Amino acid sequence: MKKFGMIKLDSEFGKRIGFTSDKFAGWLWLMDKTIIISFIVSVQEGKGNLSKLFSTLGGLGYTIEIPTPSARMMSIAKTKGFKQRFVYDETMKDSVEIWTNAN
Repeated sequence: MKKFGMIKLDSEFGKRIGFTSDKFAGWLWLMDKTIIISFIVSVQEGKGNLSKLFSTLGGLGYTIEIPTPSARMMSIAKTKGFKQRFVYDETMKDSVEIWTNAN
């Protein structure tokens, strides 16, 4: 499997991790062993699909990063034990807020 690129809904890898169009809209990014929650919307909010996705990714050894999350996503990240950090982005020439499940 490739180590970098967009993870599309219903792709082979998307299906493997439960990132399917019956549960979500949007896309994810893969960078080595990190999954970046770039843009994701639950189409069945409150059904536990996001929790299951996070659990599946963690079980497969992936680190999850959520850059500049919405207020709702930040609340979820805090509940799940994610930690906030800031990383300098060379393209933006500024610090970017990232929430991660990495220690």
